Amino acid sequence: MTPAKRAFDIFLALAFAAVLAVPFAVLLLLLLALHGRPLFYVSERMRAPGQPFRLWKLRTMTVAGPDEAGVSGGDKAARVTRVGRLLRRTRVDEIPQLWNILKGDMSFVGPRPPLRAYVERFPDLYARVLQSRPGVTGLASIVYHRTEERLLAACRTAAETDAVYARRCVPRKARLDLLYQRRRAGPWGLCLDIWLILRTAGRVLPWRR
Repeated sequence: MTPAKRAFDIFLALAFAAVLAVPFAVLLLLLLALHGRPLFYVSERMRAPGQPFRLWKLRTMTVAGPDEAGVSGGDKAARVTRVGRLLRRTRVDEIPQLWNILKGDMSFVGPRPPLRAYVERFPDLYARVLQSRPGVTGLASIVYHRTEERLLAACRTAAETDAVYARRCVPRKARLDLLYQRRRAGPWGLCLDIWLILRTAGRVLPWRR
């Protein structure tokens, strides 16, 4: 990560934190009243091969047992709460990742941070993809998210979700992440990040629904 990209991340994360502090506190109180604790979902993700970190999100599903893990597909759809569906659609559930950005685990723009299982299953691929700091959004998130969502929604078991994700999502997302990586290395890299952030905002704002 270049110093300019890191400075941009810190500035934007602090700006968002200042603007969202009060409405986010109100949201937490509402979620506490509706669904109780825990308010947050914390998951191990990989910043780079051999470098795990704890990713923070708002909890959008009913609490599961300790053995419940893996990519979310149709097999977990019944566990998503009504409020959780709204939080996911608007990406409000990812606001806690501002903390991950300030800590340096993530950037605003980059490949979505993968689970350890997929990094270990595809070590050569992720060794290349994770040369970019994982991000809240990115080229793969914008281009492939709806296709991924549709593919995984059709899965009815955890094994089927895993197989579809590994076979159809991982390689396609990686190609887009590597394309971003090459474009980001050019002279207009920061402009590309700003454009991807604006594209992400445009997809989740109410008037685009």
